[in-house]
Amino acid sequence: MGFRCGIVGLPNVGKSTIFNALTAAAIDAENYPFCTIEPNVGVVAVPDARLDRLAELVKTRNKVPTQMEFVDIAGLVKGASQGEGLGNQFLGHIRQVDAILHVVRCFEDDNIVHVDGSVDPLRDIEVIGMELIMADLDTVEKRLTKARNQAKSGDKKFLAEAAFLERLQQVLDAGQPARMVEIEDEAEEAVLKELCLLTTKPVLYVANVSEDDIADGNEYVDRLREQAGREDAKVVTIAGAIEQELSLLETEEQREFLAEMGMEEPGLNRLIHAGYDLLGLITFFTVGEKETKAWTIPKGTTAPGAAGKIHSDFERGFIRAEVIAYDDYISCGSEAAARDKGLMRSEGKEYVVQDGDCILFRFNV
Repeated sequence: MGFRCGIVGLPNVGKSTIFNALTAAAIDAENYPFCTIEPNVGVVAVPDARLDRLAELVKTRNKVPTQMEFVDIAGLVKGASQGEGLGNQFLGHIRQVDAILHVVRCFEDDNIVHVDGSVDPLRDIEVIGMELIMADLDTVEKRLTKARNQAKSGDKKFLAEAAFLERLQQVLDAGQPARMVEIEDEAEEAVLKELCLLTTKPVLYVANVSEDDIADGNEYVDRLREQAGREDAKVVTIAGAIEQELSLLETEEQREFLAEMGMEEPGLNRLIHAGYDLLGLITFFTVGEKETKAWTIPKGTTAPGAAGKIHSDFERGFIRAEVIAYDDYISCGSEAAARDKGLMRSEGKEYVVQDGDCILFRFNV
C-alpha cells in the first residue's frame, strides 16, 4: 500500500475524533494534551461507486476496494521543534507520512479546553506551520554546514549543493514552507528528497465544525479558506462529532441519519477522496466474476508499473495491457461486448494508466 496521510493539529481540535470515525477504531479521545503519544494507524477503504457498479455488473463473488493509511499523530504545541511537549518524537512521526491532514478547530465548546485559551484557526495553523519550518531549518542548516566544508575542495557538486541549500534556508527563514523553493535541476531535486523535510509534504486543511455549521460553515471556516487560498491549499469541512456517530451506525441507519442532516454522503468520504487527490493517486480496476478489485497507483504510472502493483511477475514478464475505459465498460455491459465494439485497446510498455481504466494484463515469466 504505502500511501499514508498523517492527521496533525494542536491538542483538543478533534484529531482523534476524526481518526476514530475514519477507522471506527474507538481510540480514546481525551480532553487533555498528549492523549495520543504513539501514533495510531488505521487502514481505510476508499469509497468508490465505480467499483460497486463494476462488481454488480459482472456479478463478482469478491469485491475489494483500494485502501489508504491514516496516522493519528499526537497534538503538537508551540516549541515542539525545540522538544516541547515531546515534540521531537511527534515531528519524527510526521516524517514517516506522505501527506499532512491538518485538523483545525472551527467550533466553540466551553467543555473542551483550547490549549491556547481561545478559538483562532489562523493562529493555530501558524503555530504548527512554524514548528514544522523550524524543524526543517535545523535540518537544512546542519546539511549546509557540511556542504560548505566539502565545497572548500572546489568540487562543483558541493558548491552547487551549498548554493541550493542557501536558497532553501532563505525560503524557510522567510517563514515559507520548503515546497515553495524553486528547483532548477535534478541534482537539487535529489538533495531536497534526501533531506526528508516536513514542509515539502502536501497539506490539506480539515475544518472541524459543530453540527450547526456543517451546511454553511462559519466565520472561522471563512478565514481558514482565505488563508488556504493564499497557500494554494484546499479545505474540507466536516463535523467530527457527527462523523464519529455515523461511523457506529449500520448502513440503513446511516442513510436515514444523513437524510435527516440533509447530507448526501458522510463528510469522511470527501476527506478520504481529498487525501487521495492530495497524494496524486488514481485508481484502476481488475474485473472478473471471481474478484473485482480497485488498485491505487500514482498519476503517471505506466502499464508495467501498474501490473507490478498486482504482482512483481506481472511487471517483470509484462507483454501488454488490454484496457477498457470505465465508461465504455459500463455502457457495453461486459468485457466481451467492449471487445466486439473495438473499445478494448491493446497497450504496450509506454502506456500511462488513466483513472478508471479496467485492465487485463498479459505477461510471461
